[in-house]
Amino acid sequence: MSPDRVTSDPAPARLSVGVVSAGRVGTALGEALERVGHVVFGCAAVSDASRRRAETRLPDAEIMPATDVARRSELLILAVPDQELDALVRGLARTDAVSPGTLVLHTSGANGVGILAPLAGRGVVTMAVHPAMTFSGKPEDTDRLATACFGITAADEIGLAIAQGLVLEIGGEPVGVPEEARTLYHAALAHGSNHLVTLVVDALDALRDALAHEELPGQQPVEQRPGGVAERVLAPLLSAALDNVLRSGQGALTGPVARGDGATVSRHLDALTDLDPRIAAGYRAMSLRTAERAGADDTVMNVLRDNE
Repeated sequence: MSPDRVTSDPAPARLSVGVVSAGRVGTALGEALERVGHVVFGCAAVSDASRRRAETRLPDAEIMPATDVARRSELLILAVPDQELDALVRGLARTDAVSPGTLVLHTSGANGVGILAPLAGRGVVTMAVHPAMTFSGKPEDTDRLATACFGITAADEIGLAIAQGLVLEIGGEPVGVPEEARTLYHAALAHGSNHLVTLVVDALDALRDALAHEELPGQQPVEQRPGGVAERVLAPLLSAALDNVLRSGQGALTGPVARGDGATVSRHLDALTDLDPRIAAGYRAMSLRTAERAGADDTVMNVLRDNE
């Protein structure tokens, strides 16, 4: 593909796409692009899990070394873990594996286009295109991309137009992220999604212990694994809380901290400490931040600070 074609046709109907590597993100993105007419001709896959994923989800793609994928790509997707991206880019630049005019994007949330600088001086269009989504490695990951936002950063207007076009093609929403704000952008996503998992798992552990002591006749036994009674109790509450905060922001806050009920908060801390001091420490930290946001009075703040 020539640079002129890139300039005049920023989102061609069909691109020859190479993916490095066939992890959860790369496979889902490659599959999403194939659904809209692009062709994933090859991918790099080292682990057994990646090879199986590629063979199942990208069956027409040939598994080959990363340099071979790069040499044949019109659109090269670098979907490796953040800590591996810099070495991969430098290796591709050192071996002259990427031809001028190639579209190169990475999917790292924490990095902008600066990390692609070793390739940028070679007539390559560089883009950072990060799907703001969590990936399980299952086929539904690809479906979720059609409802996801993508944090995009590009070195110039051409790259920006191409990145926007690719995201829109697969049904996503492009959202511009300045180069200097990529770390903050990624921190916000990690804080919300990763810590939510920890919060919910801690809540489930406590709830399982609370429910296991006395079960109603005919009730399913409380099991120490996902998919049981505890999950069914929490699921509607968590779904409603998430929906409420996304619609109403701080106004969605309820519970003893927001009500200024220091006595209940204190009893919560005692019960959680008896179960697992680590869960109690997490509850205290989140309650203190909640109290700060809610402007809680000294009754609550003193309880939380006394337990530090």
